[in-house]
Amino acid sequence: MVIGMNSSGQRAFATKSEWRAEILGCRAAVDPAVRAREADALAVAVGKLGTLGSTVCAYVPIGREPGSVAMLDELVRAGARVLLPVTEEPGPLRWARYTGTGDLVPAAFGLREPAGPRLEPAEIATASIILVPALAVDRAGNRLGRGAGYYDRSLVFAAAGARLIAIVRDDEVVAALPHEPHDTRVQWALTPVGGLVALDG
Repeated sequence: MVIGMNSSGQRAFATKSEWRAEILGCRAAVDPAVRAREADALAVAVGKLGTLGSTVCAYVPIGREPGSVAMLDELVRAGARVLLPVTEEPGPLRWARYTGTGDLVPAAFGLREPAGPRLEPAEIATASIILVPALAVDRAGNRLGRGAGYYDRSLVFAAAGARLIAIVRDDEVVAALPHEPHDTRVQWALTPVGGLVALDG
């Protein structure tokens, strides 16, 4: 059964919290070997995004999130300037440049972030591609996050032409998600099997 859909093909969950519980439970059940293969596939896909000379805002996947640090290394190898979020307090994210795994230090919420100089939230406007963590995304481009609102507060600073790409597992691209007026839509999903999937965001 597809995540979030019942046997009749109808949406099974009405609230974001219900969706989050379902998806986190499904991610927890994924075999580690499958997760590793999917992470490898995502790293290859990220490396093909065409980032030579570009700035890319990305993030370090943690826990059972799809992907791995290998995605960041592929971006660097492809010639991108890679910025990672720095979470210091509620509000828009600040950023720091990724220069390699050895540069990452533990941060709040179990995250890892670069130890280098902090850049202001508006630095996201320099990015041509923004890779966004998500629990799910729907065909209209509505993204389900963890609920803290950091990305919704940050994406408002993105350049108008930036490509917003949510990284999810293939079955986390769903028909429809609950959303609110302040939620920022993404235009693409990147999945391990399907690769880059165009959305209506």
